[in-house]
Amino acid sequence: MSGAAERQKTVVEPTIFELSSPGRRGYRFPPLDVPPIDPVEVFGENQVRSVEPDFPELTEPEVVRHFTRLAEMNHHVDRGFYPLGSCTMKYNPKVNEDVAQLPGFTRLHPEADATDSQGALALMHDLAKHLAAISGMDQVSLQPPAGASGELTGMLIVRAYHTDKGNPRSKVIVPDSAHGTNPASLTLAGYEAVEIKSDSSGRVDVDELRRIVDSETAAIMITNPNTLGVFESRISEIIEIVHGVGGLVYMDGANLNALMGIVRPGDIGFDLMHFNLHKTFSSPHGGGGPGSGPVGVTNRLADYLPYPVIARDEARSRGIEYYLDYERPKSIGKVHGVYGNFLVMVKAYSYILTLGPAGLRRAAENALLNANYLQHKLEGHYELPYKDYCQHEFVLSASRQKEHGVKALDVAKRLLDFGVHAPTVYFPLIVSEALMIEPTESESKRSLDHFISVMIDIARESEFTPEVVKGAPSRTPVGRLDEVRASKDLDVSWRRG
Repeated sequence: MSGAAERQKTVVEPTIFELSSPGRRGYRFPPLDVPPIDPVEVFGENQVRSVEPDFPELTEPEVVRHFTRLAEMNHHVDRGFYPLGSCTMKYNPKVNEDVAQLPGFTRLHPEADATDSQGALALMHDLAKHLAAISGMDQVSLQPPAGASGELTGMLIVRAYHTDKGNPRSKVIVPDSAHGTNPASLTLAGYEAVEIKSDSSGRVDVDELRRIVDSETAAIMITNPNTLGVFESRISEIIEIVHGVGGLVYMDGANLNALMGIVRPGDIGFDLMHFNLHKTFSSPHGGGGPGSGPVGVTNRLADYLPYPVIARDEARSRGIEYYLDYERPKSIGKVHGVYGNFLVMVKAYSYILTLGPAGLRRAAENALLNANYLQHKLEGHYELPYKDYCQHEFVLSASRQKEHGVKALDVAKRLLDFGVHAPTVYFPLIVSEALMIEPTESESKRSLDHFISVMIDIARESEFTPEVVKGAPSRTPVGRLDEVRASKDLDVSWRRG
């Protein structure tokens, strides 16, 4: 298809203001049947608009159809493959949505008393037990509302633990392939980040670790499998080295999708970790909804968990079975305004109970199988910087394509023309022109084969018709955007005319 023909497929949807017409409306209120009030008297002059807001005026069908058309233009996991490495954009089974929409959950006020929320507290208490069993941790707090919040909570627990022992220490070690939120989280907790380089296999350089640990090492934050998609095969040595100087070992659980039902971090020797319920346990996230980042700890760190802790009184001496325990003198305090993003927890709970122990293991095994299948099929067409069996994700490099003037970003943009979302690009930073691909377990072989054929086609285009790839996308509702200008010349205002 020629570039001109491709551009003809571009569809432009007017803005809702452009569709607006004076006098149109999708509702009509009945006549006022109570005495009118002056809002200035009630709220004060500085709280009341002097000019009515410039809202668009449309009928209900026009509004619904406008946003439906916009939704159809957007790429999402219900529409097609979404191999966004590290983000684990797996398909969310609709049964989880159905459960989360039960009125008893959706109508529950976040400030409801424990007496009026026994069902919700029971669910959260049970979910925490399941997460502890899956991870090998002893206790779990569901309070952190996102993955990065879970990391920060973990680092605050590390600080509280060392402070309680007489010295908070000053340093936390992070691999050079770590998620960017790791050094940010430890910095917010008052620590200095000490970077450790990867070795030739893409794993932590254990000899370098031995050299840099000392009495000021509070912890190491390590993702396993790491962001290159490889398992830290010397993890037992790493844990022994850090424990040897009195430090703690924190696992970033962002990649737990590769381990659930197979390996329990607590059994390996990790002291604490966070989970991503919105990733590993299948809830929409990013543009699709909020996250949830519970933290699991071993018993020696349990006193420092955020309060309130959901506790169970089987004897019902308090008059209720489940209650919120605020009597935690060593707790780091609250890390969220209420208890957490509850409906994400409901979806994760539904997912865990639907699959059961055997199903969770099979999901992880399928994630590993899918990733290794893609890696094997694509390594002859793109550079594979670390030649090893991967876990649930892997990293290619577009360095071969760059020899023809095509960058990783161009490959990502071209994928959109084939109805496939782009993988993560330029991360981890230690790989030049990185393409980080995670298929998840929810994709069929047919879906994977389509992705493989498209990636191979783009590799060929990069060699013989690079201008096509560099000009992509050309079949999407919006063509190639000037991203630098969009960042530097931001204008989100609307002005009629």
